[in-house]
Amino acid sequence: MNLLLFEATELGADGDVTVSGARALHLTEVLKVTSGSRVRVGLVDGPVGEASVVAVTTDRVALKCAMGGRAPARPPVDLLLALPRPKVMRRLWAQLSALGVGRIILTNAERVERHYFDTHVLGEACYRPLLIEGLQQARDTRLPFVSIHRQFRKLVEDELKKINGRIFARGAFTKSWGCHTGESMSKKWLAATGVPMWGVIGKTQYMMDELPVIVGQNGVNPRWVNR
Repeated sequence: MNLLLFEATELGADGDVTVSGARALHLTEVLKVTSGSRVRVGLVDGPVGEASVVAVTTDRVALKCAMGGRAPARPPVDLLLALPRPKVMRRLWAQLSALGVGRIILTNAERVERHYFDTHVLGEACYRPLLIEGLQQARDTRLPFVSIHRQFRKLVEDELKKINGRIFARGAFTKSWGCHTGESMSKKWLAATGVPMWGVIGKTQYMMDELPVIVGQNGVNPRWVNR
């Protein structure tokens, strides 16, 4: 934990805050704080600052905080991810926010099981604390926006234009390993982002420990296309 984060509701008008649980344990057992110690702090989706330790008890630490003026800029990175298994997704939340992602877009795909969308791991009560955990490691305060889409086609039609095309370097291109992406997705991607996409005409087949390969289907000539 490189930055101690608070929710706005935890911070008093005079900058006082008392923490318990994992945060207090980290302060006392890892940072070994005592009265008068100073630690880096921040507000979720708000500014960062510094706090002075006022008092330490067996299970609580009282702090006096002084926050800076502005919140850090939100990372200009959007991540589009086919929803993995719930166990994997639970591990990913903290890692993604620590990496510096401004928006996490979870969607359906051919190999995504329908019941994955019913897991509690996709509930804000589960993923918000995990995102905050990652932010504390990265010394950031900006929670990524999270959106979940059961229908990939609807996501493409309604949400694709929100992806920030300015994050791509000049001459960049993207490549999709998903089935049939070269038949319509590539054109929509280019129109929305201004960046070409290599997509597949036909189906792809995923092998163990290998990149997927293109396979034929119903007489279609399978190939890569750059639209």
